[in-house]
Amino acid sequence: MLDNSSTSSPIGPSSSSEALNSVENSIRRKRRPAGTPDPDAEVVSLSPKTLLESDKYICEICNQGFQRDQNLQMHRRRHKVPWKLVKRENPQVKKRVFVCPEPSCLHHDPCHALGDLVGIKKHFRRKHSNNKQWICEKCGKGYAVQSDYKAHIKTCGTRGHSCDCGRVFSRFQDFPF
Repeated sequence: MLDNSSTSSPIGPSSSSEALNSVENSIRRKRRPAGTPDPDAEVVSLSPKTLLESDKYICEICNQGFQRDQNLQMHRRRHKVPWKLVKRENPQVKKRVFVCPEPSCLHHDPCHALGDLVGIKKHFRRKHSNNKQWICEKCGKGYAVQSDYKAHIKTCGTRGHSCDCGRVFSRFQDFPF
């Protein structure tokens, strides 16, 4: 009786499609678990001032802000106005990870660096900034990151306990008796 389970030669895969799949699998990288940045990545440390600065590029039509000119140009396409993209001189992009400038922070260690610029900016504003510029009108809670504020206002007051004074408490423990 023939055994069909071992049809490939000891040298390599028997068909060209199997060879192609093995090459694709070796090229495709798996996503790293949180807290384990790429060891080959460049470690970038930005100053607190840089992390807290607001958008440099503003859309003249809707006043939305962007950190990079490239992002503004892509955004302008939505308004159906002329836009231009400038190609990079060096097409090879080096992977970067960002460390927190606060020495006592877990993310100050390159082993726990964050993988993107937006992530480190949000982290720094949430954890190390006292500037809560977005305040909920219903409950008075302040947020340093606009996306946190927007997520909060979607649910604020929906699961709460109303007081006679008009204030809404999301937790029953905070409700004054």
